[in-house]
Amino acid sequence: MFENPSRDEIKDMLKHAGVIAVVGLSDNPERPAFYVSEAMQKKGYRIIPVHPTAKEVLGQKVYPSLSDVPEPIDIVNVFVRSEMTPPVAEEAVQVKAKAIWLQQGVFSEEAARIAKDGGLQVVMDRCIKVEDSILLPNGRG
Repeated sequence: MFENPSRDEIKDMLKHAGVIAVVGLSDNPERPAFYVSEAMQKKGYRIIPVHPTAKEVLGQKVYPSLSDVPEPIDIVNVFVRSEMTPPVAEEAVQVKAKAIWLQQGVFSEEAARIAKDGGLQVVMDRCIKVEDSILLPNGRG
């Protein structure tokens, strides 16, 4: 049975993350992916939107897949339905991301197994914005 990393491990992951690729980030400001990513961007994280049809979100170029992102990814933050996460986990392993984070309400034992077997840290069913504000209230410095 899956268990999230400890709060200390999550804090360390966030503290050292520079690039967060957000799968499912569209330009709709009413969607959680948008306002969570906007808040993380304002805290100093580099947000890279990953969406098959959007062109620009939060002032950033959108890439159709993780494989198209031209730089190393620290955290893959996932805003898609739980059943869609195993292929995202496979791609996160292929691009050598350091971690995969399934947002609050998103949970997949299969995705977690794929990611862990590929050497990634895994967080599921937690909001990255909430965790960041609790664990790093004064920023990452």
